[in-house]
Amino acid sequence: MKSLLRRKTLREIDLLEKVISTFDGLARVEIVEEIEFEGRVFPIHVIEFGSENPEHPVVGYFGGVHGLEKIGSEVIIAYLESISTLIKWDESFKKRLKHSRMLFMPIVNPVGIWLRRRSNAQGVDLMRNSPSEGQGKKTFYSGHRLSNKLPWYRGEAGEQMELEAKALCKVVRERLFPAKMSMAVDIHSGFGAKDRFWFPYARGQEIFPHISEVMSLVDLFNKSYPHHFYTIEPTSSQYCIDGDLWDYLVDEFFAIHPNIKANEKMFLPWTLEMGSWIWLKKNPLQILNKLGFYHPLIPHRYQRILRRHLTLFDFLHRSVLFPSPWVDINNTESKKFQLLAKEKWYA
Repeated sequence: MKSLLRRKTLREIDLLEKVISTFDGLARVEIVEEIEFEGRVFPIHVIEFGSENPEHPVVGYFGGVHGLEKIGSEVIIAYLESISTLIKWDESFKKRLKHSRMLFMPIVNPVGIWLRRRSNAQGVDLMRNSPSEGQGKKTFYSGHRLSNKLPWYRGEAGEQMELEAKALCKVVRERLFPAKMSMAVDIHSGFGAKDRFWFPYARGQEIFPHISEVMSLVDLFNKSYPHHFYTIEPTSSQYCIDGDLWDYLVDEFFAIHPNIKANEKMFLPWTLEMGSWIWLKKNPLQILNKLGFYHPLIPHRYQRILRRHLTLFDFLHRSVLFPSPWVDINNTESKKFQLLAKEKWYA
């Protein structure tokens, strides 16, 4: 049936497929889901580079979960443009990919991008759609089940997750969970005037099981890039979320691997929240545009955002490929990092 439907033209899908056409067979490309809307079909692509060994370390880059925040998709597509060239000439990059993987799911919610709204076609906020329940102080934007006419709607209680959310979770289960070392980075925009880099949990002040290793990695990043501009913290430092997909997947991972040590197997999802208020401050008139709260509209600022996070993305890939400096820590170091984390984030 879907093959008989007409493809809806979406700029971001066109950009992505144009980049895909330059890979010359050096990437594995799959359409993992198709979303029907108004008699058309929107594909959800997954692109993989590198080793085909599922146990090799992997980083997954995800964007476009919220349709209004399409800059996340465009940042990933810009990164793919760079990789499409690097993979053809950079011998050190090619060697890294022999022993690791890079996975990209740039447009998780294509209909949301098409409609210029946060939710999918059913009015469901995909990042409020899992069964995970918040434990901390909640607000309306933590998620609700009142009506799909309102933002932050979670969907009906007891119903299956939306197709887009299920597709993301399936990709993570099948392509990230099997790896000895895996990370995900989910790219969003719109909160605050700083770029924030969040790790679990979103539902409350629960401490992530591998918090010592997270703190060790943050310490390594701070020392490697002492002038970086990120605020790194648990998601719940800012607000608590019901139905967060990454909390749900972390719970599932630890249910499969209870008491697993980080140096044996690790799944660490991050959220990059690009602070869009600074774009509004520098260009107040963009508040009149529906995308203005979430998207840089001035051309030179847009170009700057497309290249702003390349250092971080590359660091994540290298850190899963060479995890020993931050994962292989002794008991004394582990206790030190745990104490530092508690003082910094959970006091």
